[in-house]
Amino acid sequence: MSDQSSQPLLLYRKKASKTLDETIEMCIGEFGWAQLLQATLVSLSWVFDAQQTFISVFTDTPAIKEWSLIGASSVLTGLPASSFFVGCLIGGLFLSTLADTKLGRKNMLVLSCLVMSITGAITSMSTNIWMYSILRFLSGFGRATIGTCALVLSTELVGNQWRGQVGVIGFVCFTIGFLSLPLIAFVNNKVEECSWRLLYLWTCLPTILYSILVHFFVHESPRWLYVRGNKEEFVSTLKSMTTRSSLTLSFFGSFLEFEDNQEHKNADESTTSLYSAIKMLVEKNWAFRRLISVMLIGFGIGMVYYGMPLGVGNLPFNLYLSVTLNALSELPASMVTYFLIGKLTRKKSLLGFAMLSGICSIGCVIVENDDFKELQMGFELVSFFSACTSFNVLLIYTVELFPTCVRNSAVSLVRQALVLGGAISPMLVAFGRTNRWFSYGVFGICIATCGLFVLCLPETKGRTLSDTMDEEEYKGSVFVC
Repeated sequence: MSDQSSQPLLLYRKKASKTLDETIEMCIGEFGWAQLLQATLVSLSWVFDAQQTFISVFTDTPAIKEWSLIGASSVLTGLPASSFFVGCLIGGLFLSTLADTKLGRKNMLVLSCLVMSITGAITSMSTNIWMYSILRFLSGFGRATIGTCALVLSTELVGNQWRGQVGVIGFVCFTIGFLSLPLIAFVNNKVEECSWRLLYLWTCLPTILYSILVHFFVHESPRWLYVRGNKEEFVSTLKSMTTRSSLTLSFFGSFLEFEDNQEHKNADESTTSLYSAIKMLVEKNWAFRRLISVMLIGFGIGMVYYGMPLGVGNLPFNLYLSVTLNALSELPASMVTYFLIGKLTRKKSLLGFAMLSGICSIGCVIVENDDFKELQMGFELVSFFSACTSFNVLLIYTVELFPTCVRNSAVSLVRQALVLGGAISPMLVAFGRTNRWFSYGVFGICIATCGLFVLCLPETKGRTLSDTMDEEEYKGSVFVC
């Protein structure tokens, strides 16, 4: 098709996308109480996600002591933590497209929480490091898509103006989950000698109850329902969330009738295959370039984000205090993201925080004398804070870079890149016990280098979300990078 003949189609798609955004907001508003409650309930999954992500800080060492493996090789002692992150990586590759195709965001969230929590509870019955590592792998496999589904679902429930702020709710919940671990671990250590087993039960059983609540009280993403062609459920979902008049809903029904043409039927048919979302991301050159860039950035951020809390034991500080300070540094990172996401450009903020994190991580190595341990801890906290902020901005940025038909898959692949960095970091932390350049030095170099790939991406600040690949491609040809 020539460029001239394709222009009307592209212009139509742009108009249709804009009309969909405006009509959804006309029915349920940009942001109301119903949307706030839905987004908050969905975002609570990040609490349990954080607990299982960093629980190894408090469980692996007691478990290794129990099985008399103190002094064993770094590979063996780092196996459980690495197994969890490898499970996250593989689980993301296998499960991510289900949220875009067969199951949807809500059902995938429920399934992921259940798999993570049930295998986590069984982990408390481990009798050796091999059984323990396998169960950690399965827990990570189930956990892989929790944050992705929660972020995409919560941001698709609100209007363009509130997308970034709603995404931050999940980041705050993740901080709460992270902060709860030192407290639970401290109490467990006081009341029970084998507290690592109870720690898994205390964090996993509530997750099962949470999954039931999500199943009964959370709505599916209206955008996903529309793109999948589930028009009746789409309207029903909006009606259940709106406080607007019947006149508005009547107008919306007319809009759907107008939009229900062969073009959208073909679009729906193109997303029925399980891995069609991945196929679309790879086939489109612009989408593939964006995907590779954000995944490389994610890898560098993941190295620091997951490695720093695991590596604080290598610094001359109390473990409980160090983990608590790291968890607390996530809160200002979330607040910075919340208040500045609507003002700062994505590219500059992501690049700036990645560079700052890299510099401070290397600072932890340069300041070798433990007499300056306060300065070491200061560098570590600033580096982790910057990585947290970069993490938050990157996920919101990725939501904006890709259309609804592939959004969950794209965000999930970015998270897998983050997790890949996390899978490598436990081994680096183990090697870093003798030389910090192998841990903090590598962390700093990776996040600074990978952060430069943001220069290959377009700016998305202020843009509406696209629903199809053609709409996003049109926007890419209009907006200046």
